[in-house]
Amino acid sequence: MRNVLIDAIEKEYMKPEPPQFDVGDQVKVFVKVVEGTRERLQAFEGTVIAKKNGGVRESFTVRRVSYGVGIERSFALHSPRIDRVEVVKKGKVRRAKLYYLRNLTGKAAKIKEDITAKTAKTAKTTKTPKVEKSAKAE
Repeated sequence: MRNVLIDAIEKEYMKPEPPQFDVGDQVKVFVKVVEGTRERLQAFEGTVIAKKNGGVRESFTVRRVSYGVGIERSFALHSPRIDRVEVVKKGKVRRAKLYYLRNLTGKAAKIKEDITAKTAKTAKTTKTPKVEKSAKAE
């Protein structure tokens, strides 16, 4: 059983609407970077290979290959340094942690795209409202 006081303090630091994504998704994370007096957004795009913990401690790890070198970066989900997380592609995986991708290269390291998630999304947007025909009363 958790302490009510700790939960109340943690709620202050949580984002009101955290981004929805899963392990295996191709995401673009926009991180706030401070350079001198200026602040800019830097994008980091890759595959989510792990999600850990929950609540205010929730974190995720993103992996990408840049110039033949694998780069992994861990982010705290509720950090004020993260501006937003955009899902580029939904991945179809059957594991919670994708650490095996570290040993794979080329096409073997690709993750299949979840087509069902994409079609459900487009089906919602292309829905047209039904128009009822009204009978003329004389």
